[in-house]
Amino acid sequence: MKQETINALVRQMEENGVETVRLQFTDITGTLKSIAVTPAKFARLREESFFVDGSFLAGRDGEDGVELMLKPDPSTFTVLPWKSQPGNVARLLCSLYQEDGTLFAEDSREVLRQAERRAAANGYELSVRPECEFFLFHSDDDGRPTVVTHERAGYLDAHPIDLGENARRDMVRTLEEMGVEVEASRHEISPGQHGIDLKPMGLMEAADGIVTFRSAVRSVAKRHGLHATFMPKPLGDAEGSGVHLHFTLCKDGKNVFAGEEKGSFSEEAAWFAGGLLTHMKAMAAVSNPLVNSYKRLVSGTKAPTELCWSSRRENSLLRIPPVRGTRTRVEFRGADGSANPYLLLALCLEAGLDGIAQRIEIREGESLGRLPENLGTAIACFREDAFVKKILGEPLWRRYGACRQEEWLDYERQVTAWELREYLYRY
Repeated sequence: MKQETINALVRQMEENGVETVRLQFTDITGTLKSIAVTPAKFARLREESFFVDGSFLAGRDGEDGVELMLKPDPSTFTVLPWKSQPGNVARLLCSLYQEDGTLFAEDSREVLRQAERRAAANGYELSVRPECEFFLFHSDDDGRPTVVTHERAGYLDAHPIDLGENARRDMVRTLEEMGVEVEASRHEISPGQHGIDLKPMGLMEAADGIVTFRSAVRSVAKRHGLHATFMPKPLGDAEGSGVHLHFTLCKDGKNVFAGEEKGSFSEEAAWFAGGLLTHMKAMAAVSNPLVNSYKRLVSGTKAPTELCWSSRRENSLLRIPPVRGTRTRVEFRGADGSANPYLLLALCLEAGLDGIAQRIEIREGESLGRLPENLGTAIACFREDAFVKKILGEPLWRRYGACRQEEWLDYERQVTAWELREYLYRY
């Protein structure tokens, strides 16, 4: 970062009464990490770089000698609205580098940055509009989260039935103050479930925006005495929460998905969908990375389960919505809020462009089967796929697979309350 950029950021900190600067990054699972420094320390960035011990990040199990350098992205600077003066707090998102200043092969932001560069070299630019769902639950007297909600609101219900409306409005206002533009918000299908749609953005801006979104929503919910969770399926008798990604691909400033005839979409739109479907089983360990993710993706719910694309079918993984012209888009309905957004968007971009390059033709409604039924199967598909390995890079691919495999094995060793209830007495 140039010294004039550092000086400009320090001036912004002084003008906003900032006393603490949080330098944040995500590990390979997409979990937000943070260290705090003073503005005075930040001003000496060029002389004294910021280092963190990477030994205990996800998948590393206490490895020795993993010193990682944080490089803040000045475009992500914001003052956290929920911290009031005196003593405001600012935030900068960072990329990870090795001690010698070379790129860290397991940095998620860099994976997405490289994918965008490759696309740009071929004249393509992909934008996305994320629709994010989550639940608001009560906390107990000790501040611990529960799965209790007092409301009974359903899809698009309004106040006073929608008891979360005030908290949701506060979330939208907070996001706007942090530079994350919101297009719409609403109550979702199940009691306690909410949705906030972000405006269309470039992929890096969107990934940063999703990270900011998660942090802001949870912080604002806590201020209202609630707990916000992006857990895909917190309740067995309610709909799960997902993230819908509406993609628009442009080349030379024109929407590649728009058809030449009125009311049509292009071959490229279908090929892009074909690429996503072809690689989706291997991508599932990234788009749906938790054991719990696959309890959302089951038949009989509104979640997508079929590897197909359609204009309207509810259980299809992809949709090409009926809007046309410059608004023509491909909607990916399968991801959930636990995914690492940098890795997810990088894979979606590369898979879609591979579909265009290979002219992968999959007819509307034609199914390539189902998504993996559980995380164990998803990990196996992930590890067998050379395409995903190439995009993520061998070090990150290997580390990510090992991290998820450890979670799956830990889950398999558990004895659940359901098993005890069903088997203990009978057998």
